[in-house]
Amino acid sequence: MPFLGISGMQYSGGSLAGARILLAEDSNVFTSMISAKLKELFDIDIEICRNFEELQLAYDKSSEPIRLAISNINLPGAEKGEALEYLIDLSIPTIVFTGTFQEGMRDELIAKDIVDYILKDNIFAVDLLAESICRFLTNHRHHVLIVDDSATARALLSSRLKRYNFRVSVAENGNKALEILKANRDIGLMVTDYNMPDIDGFELTRRIRASIGSHELRIIGVSSSTNRLLSARFLKAGGNDFILRPFIDEEFYCRVNQNLDTLLQIQSMRQIRLSA
Repeated sequence: MPFLGISGMQYSGGSLAGARILLAEDSNVFTSMISAKLKELFDIDIEICRNFEELQLAYDKSSEPIRLAISNINLPGAEKGEALEYLIDLSIPTIVFTGTFQEGMRDELIAKDIVDYILKDNIFAVDLLAESICRFLTNHRHHVLIVDDSATARALLSSRLKRYNFRVSVAENGNKALEILKANRDIGLMVTDYNMPDIDGFELTRRIRASIGSHELRIIGVSSSTNRLLSARFLKAGGNDFILRPFIDEEFYCRVNQNLDTLLQIQSMRQIRLSA
């Protein structure tokens, strides 16, 4: 059945069955709600682990890789967060589903390179979790290009996007970016720095827009400059969005998602119009 997420995500690709997903949660209410929701929306059957021992047994009993884990922070037998540490040590992509949250805890979670965190403190918690799971399982369909002359910046953005399961290409300058775009027409999003030595972000965007429209490629400009007019110049050059460094992880991921959601909606509308 078609799925419309709270943030605007649309998915109609059918069953996502086949991915092995673990749910480490001791609440009967939440395990029932999550199981029913994922089965109804995506035909996903999840493995439920109600304590730390069951989580360890679930990993040991099967050689089939775990595609994704959803974990409470305080699980019976792992009241100090040992279950989350266990999953991270095994390099299992993990979404944290928790009712315990403070600002310091948020920083700790982000530092652990989790996929996402969802708070149980609202009636939409299970819907938000379902959307986060759907995004992770389908993000590999999106190809993202990062353009930055700084190797550190490229590595940082690449690791963030790969954490969310995107396919990523990188370019160290504008000319290389143009070559990669020409050879990879499936790239749907480009994240480009403004200040680069050969072709700056503005000029790169203008050259791209001469042949590739926003219905094919979304462009997000980034900069650490304090000049707030850069965003206006970037948008006038044909960019779709602009973010100042340093990023807040949640904001960056939200902007990426919004632009890719918009791209899919535009492409869907164009297909409908062309087939009419």
